[in-house]
Amino acid sequence: MDTSDILKKVRKIEIKTRGLSNQIFSGQYHSAFKGRGMAFSEVREYQYGDDIRNIDWNVTARFNHPYIKIFDEERELTVMLLVDVSGSNEFGSRQWLKEEMMTEIAAVLAFSAIQNNDKVGVIFFSDRIEKFIPPKKGLSHILRIIRELIDFKPESQRTNIAEALRFLTNAMKKRCTAFLISDFMDTGFEDALRIAGRKHDLAALHIIDPRDMTIPDIGMVRMYSKETGKNMIVDTGSRRVRNDFASNAQKHLIWLDAAFRRSGVDSARFTTGTDYVRPLLGLFKARGAKR
Repeated sequence: MDTSDILKKVRKIEIKTRGLSNQIFSGQYHSAFKGRGMAFSEVREYQYGDDIRNIDWNVTARFNHPYIKIFDEERELTVMLLVDVSGSNEFGSRQWLKEEMMTEIAAVLAFSAIQNNDKVGVIFFSDRIEKFIPPKKGLSHILRIIRELIDFKPESQRTNIAEALRFLTNAMKKRCTAFLISDFMDTGFEDALRIAGRKHDLAALHIIDPRDMTIPDIGMVRMYSKETGKNMIVDTGSRRVRNDFASNAQKHLIWLDAAFRRSGVDSARFTTGTDYVRPLLGLFKARGAKR
């Protein structure tokens, strides 16, 4: 893709995702994510109905009368987008590839964040950290992120989600809001997910294609895995092969949902070829209702 084609695509995605953010997401984003960090402001005397968990016991002991801590919402957040750029995302059986859906969702989140005066950064990962864009504010920074999302070429085709989560935990010293955007064709990351979820406000955005879940009966097919680099001949005419494929895919989905729940991480699922607005809005509303 040459420079002019990239710029056209950046502009097209900017117009669409900025519009969605303005019209639909910015208020929901604010409700769901703003003020989840709290900064200490002052103490005052306890009043009936105050939350006893906010009692400042040191001041209370000094004056022999209960005092509570008052907190202000931290108005500025840092938002990190962890974007899976491994080979399996270059797949799509419908109109979109998974990586194209990831790009638009990431762009909507980025525009929603800067409208709330938040900083935005990106971690591109495969089975390694491919690129780290430190968080900054401003439209030019967001457009750079979108360009990278469109044109980024990873060095590796494999996936290691745990590595990306460990990098987030180590690189971001202060609590941030993080979106892990992946097709989650990986396992063994639950411990890293739980640790990152404790330190940061983490949400998992799971992108799937219908063919991740089932394969059609189209006879003998040569299949190539970009993640492993291997070719294989698969007899899709075999009912057992199709059933085993669907059963394994469903088991992975069940395991994944359980891993999110055990780690206390909010999640949403998106399917290529369908509208991503509803599940993203559902995630925002569910998080806003928890506050």
